[in-house]
Amino acid sequence: MADQTLGPDASRPAKRVADSRTIVTRNVTESDMNGQGRLFGGRLMEWIDEAAGIAARRHCGGNVTTAAVDQLVFHRPAFRNDVVVIVASVTHVGRTSVEVRVDSYVEDIATSRRELLNRAYLTEVYVGEAGRPTPVPFSLTFSNDAEQDEWRAAEQRRRRRAQDRDEA
Repeated sequence: MADQTLGPDASRPAKRVADSRTIVTRNVTESDMNGQGRLFGGRLMEWIDEAAGIAARRHCGGNVTTAAVDQLVFHRPAFRNDVVVIVASVTHVGRTSVEVRVDSYVEDIATSRRELLNRAYLTEVYVGEAGRPTPVPFSLTFSNDAEQDEWRAAEQRRRRRAQDRDEA
């Protein structure tokens, strides 16, 4: 598939998904543990938020703030001395926000094999100097069908979030 740009304003300059992809690697230490001897979920959520923020800042070219976290699903635990790899990628660009998918893995350092630990989607709002939502200057372009499929799934998540807000 050739590069393709989607979004509410295809006239904006575009960045590729790969341009803002962020990979963070952490070693689980004693201070990261909960009372059951596993990685504290709140610590992982902190790492996820940081990685998403970096990916969003790279895409927007400025500061962002986390507006929402949804579909935060834990698949397995992590333990002391585990290596956790966090991969964040922009999946959707709106007018003033971007959605970032963050996949977290436990990596076997001997084989480099990764097992999914967690998947989350975060909405990051691009903010100007006054701290107010600001139009995102870049649209998003895709290099493969999987990236385009993520965009379409993000559109569905956006509609669902809007419906949830209306019902609340």
